[in-house]
Formats: sequence, structure tokens, C-alpha cells
Amino acid sequence: MRTFFRVTLTVLAFTVAALALPLTLGGVTLGASFENRYTPRTDGATPQPVRRAHDPAKPTAVVVVGNEGAVVSDTLAPYEVLATTGAFNVYTVAPQARPVTLTGGLDLIPDLSFAELDSLLSSAAPDVVVVPALPDLGEPTTRPVTDWLRQQSAKGALLMSVCNGSGLLASAGLLDGRHATAHWFRIGGFEEEFPAVDWIRGTRYVDDGNIVTTAGILSGIDGALRITERIAGPETARKAAEAVGWAHYSPGSSTPMTQNTFEAADTVVAVNTAFRWDKPHLGVLLTTGIRELELAAVFDTYGESLAVETTAVGVDGAPILSRHGLTFAPRTAAADDLDRLIVPGAGAAASHAADRYPGLSPVYLHTEPGFPFDAVLEDLARTTDVATTRWTTRTLEYPSSHLVLDGTAWPWTVTLRPIGLSVLGLLVAFGIRALYRRRA
Repeated sequence: MRTFFRVTLTVLAFTVAALALPLTLGGVTLGASFENRYTPRTDGATPQPVRRAHDPAKPTAVVVVGNEGAVVSDTLAPYEVLATTGAFNVYTVAPQARPVTLTGGLDLIPDLSFAELDSLLSSAAPDVVVVPALPDLGEPTTRPVTDWLRQQSAKGALLMSVCNGSGLLASAGLLDGRHATAHWFRIGGFEEEFPAVDWIRGTRYVDDGNIVTTAGILSGIDGALRITERIAGPETARKAAEAVGWAHYSPGSSTPMTQNTFEAADTVVAVNTAFRWDKPHLGVLLTTGIRELELAAVFDTYGESLAVETTAVGVDGAPILSRHGLTFAPRTAAADDLDRLIVPGAGAAASHAADRYPGLSPVYLHTEPGFPFDAVLEDLARTTDVATTRWTTRTLEYPSSHLVLDGTAWPWTVTLRPIGLSVLGLLVAFGIRALYRRRA
């Protein structure tokens, strides 16, 4: 019996030795990877948005973001769709008038605070309120948003959530007794947390009267087109889909889709977040007139991959105005410490906007027509690996069969790191055991 316990303890000790280093170092990197997606700016800058004329004859649509940030595509994709139609006054709004960090470190200057919107509309509700996923879902910091959403719903606003924004609506009690959907990665958790909601899988959006909920990230485009159909008509929606390059528009109904579930290949995200210690640091050049979807494509594709870090760069460090009037503030005007300089936007490619950074060989992504995410996903496959890119397309819930993903199949070098750490831990354990026996 004594021998049995000695062998058991020895096996347990060596198992702990093999796992200690990978779990410790990987855990530290894992936590930092998720925190860095919404790292707030620290320079204290508070640039002001550029005010736009308000047309009282048009319905008003707002995209609401929390003080702690929001997913960039959840925010910017519906915004561009609605703004492209020309049928709406479209604004971004937040509880407070200060910069809001979107995924990947893109700082948006909201057009209006809640109080300013209330003043603009003479206390009436906006016609449409779009709710993206917020990073602090379930935290007390969302209280100003959930309280405000209840007020707008009571006033008759049409609410639309994107991705896990439905969790925010559910936490406000606005989805009880209703049909709704959410991102495939969170919908199971929402079923347990919000059992009063009838959660629907396998659809890009659910239209339940005065609330429309969408599935993951880019399904927000389908939801925004559905809102456009209801308010401005199917022909306006069709033209908007064509204008933004969305080839998956399904007039009058939601496109069925295969419900994603976690697969073995998705473990690549754990490898990237825990053991990719030398993540490429990309500068993303912000240029005046860039489409909102072109910005979202870069910050969300690289951001959702969890294999790349991004920093917003400005030619002169000044805020820029996007095509449909949003104000964004870069974090630096320098590009010296970057691994690559990415230049999104067809307009920037045509004007060679990054020629002042020749030492970095600027990469102009949008030199060819097409949906803005295509070129970025193909670049991600070339510069990281195909497994990471496929995980990213599944996270974005973007149909990707048409993409040409040329690159390494799997991040083998990164995968060997935890194995090497395990071997190192075992060698240390064997050394300690040998030293103990020698002394004994």
C-alpha cells in the first residue's frame, strides 16, 4: 500500500510539474489578451464630434454605446447601412460625452450624450435604437444604458440588438416572453441566465414586433436592412445592401444559417491568446472619408482573431471624420514601433495616404472592389494561419466559402510553446527528485 501511495504521489507531482508553467504563463497572457481589446486611451484627450444638421422630417436612428466600449462591427456596420440609405438621421449616443473605445482600440467620439439626444428630440424617443454588444454586460456600469433603453422602449422606439447586445436587452427585462437570438458562443449561457426568453438558433435575425435581435456581429447588417425595409421600404434596403457590398441580403425574411458550435479546431483561439507572446503590432491609419465598414473590417478581423494587436494611427494625430460623419481619434501619429502599417479604405489606397511612412511599406488593403472584410481576412490568413482565420470568420458569423485563404494551416510554432514549457517543468521536477535522492 505504501508503494502505491508513493507512486501515486510521484505521478501527481510530475503532472503538476508538467502543467504548472504552461498554465501559469498561459493564464497571464490569456487575461491580457482579452483586456487589451478595450484598453482605454490614457492621454486624457477629449476631442469633440463634428455636429451634423438634423432633418426633423426624417426618422432618427441611434446606435448606443456604453461608457466602457462596444464591439466595433456591432456599432459601425448597422450605422453605415442606415446612413447609406439617406432615409434616417443617424447618430451614435452614449451616457456621457467622452471618447468610447471600440474593439481593438478604435476611439469613437459619440455624436451625442443621452441628455443631448433628449434635447435634440424634445424628449421624444428616437425611432430606432441599435444596441451592440458591450464588454461590461452584467456589470453595474451598464445601468445607465439599461435604464435608458427601458425609457426609450416605453416611449415607442423600435429596438434592435446586435450579437450579444440581446443580453443587454434581456438584462433590462425587455425580452421576457419574446423570441430572440444572439451570438452562437453566448446563446447557451443566455438560455440559462434569461430563461424567460425564447432563444432561437440558426437564424441571422429574429423580428418580434418592436424588437429585432440579430445573431453574431455581421448579422447586424441583416438586422439593419430589416429595419430599413420596415421603415423606408424594400427597395431602399436593396440599394443599401448593394451600396455596402453585402451579397447575403434576403428581402423580407431572415436567411437561415447553420448554427455554429465550438469545434476542435477552435482551440486555436486558446493557443493564440495564451501562448502567442510575440503578437504582431499593427498600426491602422485613420484617414478622412473612410467608410465605417472599412474601419470595422480591420479592427474587428484582427481583434477577433486574438492573434494581432492594433493601434489607431493618424497622419497628424488629429481626429478624422468618416464618410458618414463619425469622429474617430487616433492614439498616435508615430509609426516607429509598429511591425506593419495597415491602411484601410479604397480612398486611402487611391491617394496613397501613407506615403509618409515608406519605411514600413504600408499595406493598402482595399485596392479591389468587394465587401471590406474579404481583403482583411485574406491578409490575416497569409500573415498568421488559416485556422485562426476560420475561427475569426465563425466569430464574425461571416459566410466565407468564397474567400481564398492562403497561409499556414495551423500556428505550429506557437503550439510548441506549451509543450516546451511542459518538458521544462518535467526536467526541473526530475532534477529536484535526483537531488533529493542523492542527499538522502
